[in-house]
Amino acid sequence: SVVFDLDKWKEIFATLRSNRLRTFLTAFGVFWGILMLMAMLGFGSSIKTGSQKQMRGMATNMLFMWGQVTSEPYEGLPPGRQVRFDTDDIGILRRLPSIEYLAPRLSLGGWQSSNVVSYESKNATYTVMGDFPELKHIVAFQYDAGRFVNERDIAEQRKVAVIGKAVREQLFDPADNPIGKYIKVGGVYFQVVGVIGTLRSGQQGDRDANTVFLPFTTMKTAFNMGNRVSFFALTAKAGTDGPELERQVREALFKHHKIAPTDQLAVGSFNMFVMFGKIDGFFLVLQLISWLVGGATLFAGVVGVSNIMLITVKERTKEIGVRKALGATPFSIVSMVMKESVVLTAIAGLLGVAFGVFILAGAEAVISRMPDSPLGPPTVSLGTVLQAVAVLVAAGAFAGIMPASHAASIRPIEALRAE
Repeated sequence: SVVFDLDKWKEIFATLRSNRLRTFLTAFGVFWGILMLMAMLGFGSSIKTGSQKQMRGMATNMLFMWGQVTSEPYEGLPPGRQVRFDTDDIGILRRLPSIEYLAPRLSLGGWQSSNVVSYESKNATYTVMGDFPELKHIVAFQYDAGRFVNERDIAEQRKVAVIGKAVREQLFDPADNPIGKYIKVGGVYFQVVGVIGTLRSGQQGDRDANTVFLPFTTMKTAFNMGNRVSFFALTAKAGTDGPELERQVREALFKHHKIAPTDQLAVGSFNMFVMFGKIDGFFLVLQLISWLVGGATLFAGVVGVSNIMLITVKERTKEIGVRKALGATPFSIVSMVMKESVVLTAIAGLLGVAFGVFILAGAEAVISRMPDSPLGPPTVSLGTVLQAVAVLVAAGAFAGIMPASHAASIRPIEALRAE
């Protein structure tokens, strides 16, 4: 078999060794091209994984809505009105068929306000929220102990509390089981029924860990909050378009609160549908750019291989003439030159792949030591590596086409005369 012909391989490597500096410089172009490609793809995957880590623990079909200030007059009402959601909005939104889970939320003292929470002689400030059980379907919690707010807590206005992981660590001794104990929030006692962690990271994860969750109805009554709703968290049913759901929710809320349909500032929103769509689009473009830049660098290396093989063919004109005079077919000449091109490209490229894997492994080790890093592990899939190797082989063959065709066109009589 030609593939396992040892003499052929010895000949190929002897040709490549004949001018080591030229071979090295040519191979380095291919090596650098594949290394750049792997580095850019790995960097792109690192950013993508980091972004997904930041958004982990939240439903991808989630929508947040909160009241702001009107910017347009409507039905005789002036601009500049503060939009305050109320409990009537709950019934209005629950009638919308596109909503899967609806979680009205109350914030004690306003969004991100700090409230003194105490247990025995210890006290600290935390965010205090009033919630419905549906929230656990919108934000993914990890239960370290106990449970979340349930329907009976809501119906009976039970004075119970679910505390975040950081609250448990700061107010209770490590050996102390907080379940069943009473904490004091704003002068009112609540029995702890659950301790939760969160799948979210960064600022959102820290907020969850430092939050005390109370039943919505209990908090409303205990702190005399009337019919107020601070904001809504909700998810869409499968198959519902995110922007369309937001349009329906806005329409219902605008009608109830007499807000001009064209007023874009009256109600604030965070639409996870749109956010994920933008992120996916960004990473698609980033991947395309990585392939374009890495591919262009690799192509430059391949052009170098083609040029070096062309020079080699010219230097070996007499040798090729002798081969043809002794009966070598054009195919054997073409095969010889293309194999040399493919071998040079493949060796340089595989070294680039190996070095790229080494660099990405080192970067992953560094990032893994930084739990709060916004980046994820920089990985390149096996499929991508195999694609890169396939590109290398094709590139090597492409690089050998011109030199091989030139070699095949050499006439023996002219080659033997060449100096």
